[in-house]
Amino acid sequence: MWRIAPTSLVVVLAVLFALAPLASAQQPPPIWQQGRPPELMNSPLAPVPLPPAPTPAKDIPVGKVKLPPGFSISVWADGIHNARQMAWGNKGTLFVGSRIPGQVYAVVDKGGKREVKIIAKGLNQPSGIAFKDGALYVATIPTLLRYENIEANLDNPPAPTTIYEFPKLPHQVHHNWRFLLWGPDGKLYFNMGAPCNICMPPDTHANVSRMNPDGTGFEYVAFGVRNSTGGDFHPVTKELYFVSHGRDWAGDDFPNDTLHHAPRKGLHFGWPYCHQGDTVDPDFGMGRSCSEFAPPLLKLGAHIAPIGFRFYTGTLFPAQYRNVAFSAQKGSWNRTVKNGYRVMTVEIKVGQPPKYEVFLDGCHEGDKVLCRPTHIEWMPDGSMLLSDDYHGAIYHITYKR
Repeated sequence: MWRIAPTSLVVVLAVLFALAPLASAQQPPPIWQQGRPPELMNSPLAPVPLPPAPTPAKDIPVGKVKLPPGFSISVWADGIHNARQMAWGNKGTLFVGSRIPGQVYAVVDKGGKREVKIIAKGLNQPSGIAFKDGALYVATIPTLLRYENIEANLDNPPAPTTIYEFPKLPHQVHHNWRFLLWGPDGKLYFNMGAPCNICMPPDTHANVSRMNPDGTGFEYVAFGVRNSTGGDFHPVTKELYFVSHGRDWAGDDFPNDTLHHAPRKGLHFGWPYCHQGDTVDPDFGMGRSCSEFAPPLLKLGAHIAPIGFRFYTGTLFPAQYRNVAFSAQKGSWNRTVKNGYRVMTVEIKVGQPPKYEVFLDGCHEGDKVLCRPTHIEWMPDGSMLLSDDYHGAIYHITYKR
């Protein structure tokens, strides 16, 4: 039996007490480092930091953006810190969510000049917003809020009503900012991201779900979805399509971020057992096969971070874009050479492989970020509004025949 002399015990305790403040001062690693292998502990890769304030319109290098012939881009509104999802009100107000600032904005067009108002502050990552029947819906991480009659009270917004409380986890902030989408069934669709980079999530997370406009009738729509940040319903088939982010720290070119098709509810899309539809996870996929799960419709590229995804139903753009989807891709951080930072088109036809092409490019030069496309909204005339969460701006993309 080991014995410790009293004098030795005193020395040991003294050392422990001396080290205690150092141990308590150590902070846990950032959550984005979860899943990083030991051989990459000194990797310089890290999320692209957000500028401390929005970039003034005159300083945004929109002249470097490349578009197809006939298209043009301009800054439509600036001063919208970390601009994310957009939604039109009934009276022509454009509402804009954000993540990092925790604010919701209203943009009012006054004779060609846009005025930006902050209508909500201090929220927890209110990225996703939607509008219906005079009310603005805002998805924060803990709750779904509804602001009634908001357009009549932009200068004195009413207190919101909490219509739903999302499932909570200790680390719920990871991948739990949401997008909101009204379905053809009148229900509100949203993502429930995985609370990790790679893990076995509870049933409450890593899915796409829906509910009634009053917060009742919650139900799961799609399972095995790591982090979907955008989706839309096909204008003809009325079926759901959504994008999802693959895991980090598995290599520059693996796994691909993906586009999925959910023609019915209840499908499982593989995560965390299977990545990009064809590779079994070495830790969580033991004894499983990718053939068990619904495969992705399209591999979009590794770490390109697809965010907004919207089908085009307008008539301003050339006919070739009718019913084609536009995918806004925020761009990579977990890759030694940047990828994404663009808008792609996806043409979907029954019985044919999707046609995937560049629409907007030129948003980075090497490691330098020039713009960061996030969400898409359509103007009444069929032109595009594109939010940029890096510069805190909204771009107007139009076409002249």
